[in-house]
Amino acid sequence: MEIRWILQVALCAFLVMALLSYSRRDPSWTHAAQVDHISNWAGRVGAWTADIVLLLFGLSAYWLIVPLARRIAVNYRRITRHDALADEPERPIGWLTEIFAFVLVVLACDGIEALRMWSLKVQLPRAPGGVVGEAVAGAMSHAFGFTGGTLLLLIALAIGLSLYFRFSWLAVAERVGGAILSAVNVAKLRREAERDRKLGEAAAVRREGKVEEERVRIEDHEPVTIVPPVVTPAKSERVERERQVPLFTDLPGDSTLPPVSLLDPAPKTQESISADTLEFTSRLIEKKLKDFGVEASVVAAYPGPVVTRYEIEPATGVKGSQIVNLAKDLARSLSLVSIRVVETIPGKNYMALELPNQRRQTVYLSEIIGSEVYAAAPSALTLSLGKDISGKPVCADLAKMPHLLVAGTTGSGKSVGINAMILSLLYKATAEQVRLI
Repeated sequence: MEIRWILQVALCAFLVMALLSYSRRDPSWTHAAQVDHISNWAGRVGAWTADIVLLLFGLSAYWLIVPLARRIAVNYRRITRHDALADEPERPIGWLTEIFAFVLVVLACDGIEALRMWSLKVQLPRAPGGVVGEAVAGAMSHAFGFTGGTLLLLIALAIGLSLYFRFSWLAVAERVGGAILSAVNVAKLRREAERDRKLGEAAAVRREGKVEEERVRIEDHEPVTIVPPVVTPAKSERVERERQVPLFTDLPGDSTLPPVSLLDPAPKTQESISADTLEFTSRLIEKKLKDFGVEASVVAAYPGPVVTRYEIEPATGVKGSQIVNLAKDLARSLSLVSIRVVETIPGKNYMALELPNQRRQTVYLSEIIGSEVYAAAPSALTLSLGKDISGKPVCADLAKMPHLLVAGTTGSGKSVGINAMILSLLYKATAEQVRLI
């Protein structure tokens, strides 16, 4: 097996060198000459061999290399394999089919070469196609004409190639079509990606222009006036007096009211809304109102412990009812539960929007009872109600209230509010004076 394979390699190499280095000036069958130097790489034998096969088959003589190379590859695989199929002989039917297909390919190529390539300028001992090609071309053109013979020879070549190399033209067409379709899809995807990239760049340019426009508009906008809340209410003299330690504890005092120190003191600092947040919310309110078709500008912000008031100045021609009717829509667009619209502010030609704070501050009863407002109230039935938006203590006279209604949902602090009112009465008057039933 190995000796046969080596001989096949040598024969194939000899034939390749002889054909590639063929020269019409070398002495051969068709050219008798006495020369000192032979240009054929395989020597005198190579020159004669190349001349004979090219005379018979023309350029189709190169097909003789294909079966030799194929047998070399098959035998090499047989030599290097170590399984049981290595020594299995090939079937005669396969040999016959291969020989028939190869002969069909060579004859078809010779005929096409003689019919269509007769004017080809190459070094050959005879016209393209050789003796065999002239015979095949003459028979085909005589029987089927020049064009018909060419068509039949092309069909024969396709059949021979399919049988010899054992492939299907339909499979080849399917693969070629799939490759073309894949190339088309890739080109389409690249075009779409390029179009998307250009659209994205254009959108980015427009977005940057819009951002720059908004930035200029915001920077040119006058900043909102922020009125800081009252952090610590003014304390009354009662708180300062209770802080003093009495020198003589056995003397009867003139006050039987409980001390303010019994109540929890308010922390020194509580979290408040930053100026940047107030400015951002002001610009957001203006934008949302503009989205609803209402032109207005925020002129001031009053942050409080629970609610922040934003004073707005409607543009000329904007009615207050338009903003009132947009309260629910504006609350939804700002992601808030509700918004209170104040239509009239005494002494100002502005409207106001009261927005609940995200984080509410705790209002301590000690701040209200210890304030100057509570201490200066003349009524013994003074109630401490809490703080207003600006953080100032709010008190009321129960005697001026014919009815008192406390309403609210579960857990909103009704009981805490009532207890705070009762305590504020007890811090203002004695139990004998209040006489609660």
